[in-house]
Amino acid sequence: MVDIIGVRFKKAGKIYYFDPDDMDIQQGTPVIVETARGVEYGYTDIGRKSVEDDKVVQPLKKVIRIATEEDARQKDANALRGTEAFRICLEKIKNHDMRMKLVEVEVTFDQNKIIFYFSADGRVDFRELVKELAAVFRVRIEMRQIGVRDEAKILNGIGICGRPLCCATFLNEFQPVSIKMAKEQNLSLNPTKISGICGRLMCCLKYEEDTYAFLTKDLPMAGDIVSTPDGSGEILSVNVLRQVVKVAVRNKEGDGPVVGFYSIQEIQTEAKFS
Repeated sequence: MVDIIGVRFKKAGKIYYFDPDDMDIQQGTPVIVETARGVEYGYTDIGRKSVEDDKVVQPLKKVIRIATEEDARQKDANALRGTEAFRICLEKIKNHDMRMKLVEVEVTFDQNKIIFYFSADGRVDFRELVKELAAVFRVRIEMRQIGVRDEAKILNGIGICGRPLCCATFLNEFQPVSIKMAKEQNLSLNPTKISGICGRLMCCLKYEEDTYAFLTKDLPMAGDIVSTPDGSGEILSVNVLRQVVKVAVRNKEGDGPVVGFYSIQEIQTEAKFS
């Protein structure tokens, strides 16, 4: 077993494990830790606890200290510097007539680096821009091109459901989403109805995927010929959640089929309709 704490650096961001050493750090406590990109200010999302050794990647970096009021002031000052850097970078992008959209600017806690996040349709030659920014701020400048889903996560917004975007409020990581998920849930395949404001398929299509996969495992499909208490017929549609099928039963009098609804327990598949 190993003692860890989980630290989050951004709202709805990924949680990283650190070694609390001999400090009793509880959930919500701000801490100063060393990361791959330098010293960072973060919030404890998982208080000190013991986990199995195979749950973490060793070696864990130790927590430097619990954040002080001075550290909090430094963090606020960095945020103000990032706002100013955003304004300056926007002006230089406009002056160079560059086809890129500046999304966010982040100043690392130790002020050794400023990271500019941007989106663009293709590759962008930003070498001159970096030189000018480095001359202004005299720190290391890093430009990171991000995708439309990451852009939506940073900027946030309101989805078609009327609620703030999932990716900006609680989703730690993006999960793969496919059109197959929409088909399995009998949703309209109209792109405007199953796409988020980022233009990609909505993340929430993933939420019920396991449930639908379980419920459809033994269900017949539309077009199958089945036996019902009223005779044989062809399945017209399937209601996955209610586990009910709509069947056109052959009328024994020859007056045409009679449409009826049957539970999955009341039918038995005979053959595929051809």
